[in-house]
Amino acid sequence: MTEHTYLLSYDVGTTGMKSCLYCCAKELHLVASAMEKYPLHILEGGGAEQDPQDWYNAMAVTTALILKESKVEASQIKGISFCSQMQALVLVDEEGKAVRNAFSYLDQRAGEELREGIARGLTVAGANVVKLLVSLAITRAVALSVKDPVWKYQWVKKHESDHFSRVHKWLDAKEYLIGRLTGAFVMTEDSAFATLLLDAKKRVWSPTMCRMLKVDMRHLPTIIRSTDEVGPLSSEAAAFLGLPQGIPVFGGGGDAAVIGLGAGAVRNQDSHIYIGTSGWLGTVVEKNLVDPATMSAAIVSAVSGQYNYFSELETAGKCLEWVKDHLALDEINLYLEKTLVTDSPEAVATNLYEYLTTVIQTAHPGSDGVIFTPWLHGNRCPFEDPNARGMFFNISLETGKTEMIRSVIEGICMHMRWFLEVQEKKTKTSDPIHFVGGGALSPVTCQILSDVLGRKIQTIADPQNVGALGAAMLAAQGLGIYHSVEEATTAIPLGALYEPNPEHKAVYDRNYAVYTALYKSNKKHFAALNGL
Repeated sequence: MTEHTYLLSYDVGTTGMKSCLYCCAKELHLVASAMEKYPLHILEGGGAEQDPQDWYNAMAVTTALILKESKVEASQIKGISFCSQMQALVLVDEEGKAVRNAFSYLDQRAGEELREGIARGLTVAGANVVKLLVSLAITRAVALSVKDPVWKYQWVKKHESDHFSRVHKWLDAKEYLIGRLTGAFVMTEDSAFATLLLDAKKRVWSPTMCRMLKVDMRHLPTIIRSTDEVGPLSSEAAAFLGLPQGIPVFGGGGDAAVIGLGAGAVRNQDSHIYIGTSGWLGTVVEKNLVDPATMSAAIVSAVSGQYNYFSELETAGKCLEWVKDHLALDEINLYLEKTLVTDSPEAVATNLYEYLTTVIQTAHPGSDGVIFTPWLHGNRCPFEDPNARGMFFNISLETGKTEMIRSVIEGICMHMRWFLEVQEKKTKTSDPIHFVGGGALSPVTCQILSDVLGRKIQTIADPQNVGALGAAMLAAQGLGIYHSVEEATTAIPLGALYEPNPEHKAVYDRNYAVYTALYKSNKKHFAALNGL
């Protein structure tokens, strides 16, 4: 192994770009990192969009900050890779420029396109029987969610014909950026799977799926592996980023495919939980599993030959941001340790979790019976309902903000337990479960998660940058520094291990039984208040 090999990872999140510089030695050592925020535009009718140029600008800003902080010469950087939000829809012209804003995975406008495309005729689990069987046979998944990108593609075709006429390629978020860096139009296998147009066995685009869902195959890019070098950094992109021309750019992977690598969960039936802006439970499996009834499916992994069985909660960390804005900050006069948290994204993340650790532990496990449902932007798994919303249930005169804040954490953890029960019907899950993301910064959250699940919880030393770490692992493998992902995981420093408290679990068992009944009891009320 080269003594000092530096790798640059860009983690393209929903609300910001987190960029990290790693040094590959005995451990994958984080040398420097930088964060740049950008907006998520929430529109009427369920729209959620982002300007792709904001992502590219954030790359330049964070690269400059990293080089300044690390004092590493740009010429020492030997590889670039990506971790990214998934199921964005970025439609670009022949020059690689976006023809319109990107659709976020949160966008819910394509309800009519979903109904027309797959929900007409004799249906099972909300899908036309024939199309359901064809989809399961070819892709091992089904486009049953209004948030699936194929319906956003159809929405543009129907509502924005001028934009659609200029489309050259359909890309995801990181693929758009790879195109800006190299001029190549590609899509890694995991991102291609997320379009639900991929022949999962052959790892090629399926003509049958494209005909059935009315997608022009000319719009689909070349499929590559996550460890493949796409090309050298172009002169134009190098000048924009302040880097030397010619640095190898690798495919990387989507967050759902890469974060598990950074968590160290890479062997069969290894499970990890991620709580960042979104949240999920993922388990490594050797075959493609799907459960349409609970919207759980195994996605193509960034590791060749593997799949990750996923159950996703789209507003996990977003609930904590809501806590920050509406329950926490005003109570402490906007200051945490004399730092104005609204001035620094890093301070918001770190100090908020420190605050949670020191304050919510004073509340009783179970929050004195207060239960929070984390469905602030609808829900996808184990039930699909864009009308579902969050609620605080069972508030009394004795309830304070501390109990309410703790119940938010507990609600997210109970949803993860729901996922665990869903996955156990299809595969074994691990004990311990690896826990990563911003949520793993808080020891209290880690312990609550362990108590709610009744499982040991293993953290890593740097849980917040786990996506960038996984991307660096892929670049390192592409460069030949590691020969396998299992070898790369030996370079990941571990954090603390948490074990469940049986007394606390008994309280959470009671709350969990109520939690899982709340949606069924309120489904019609959500529809009445939020239905279009």
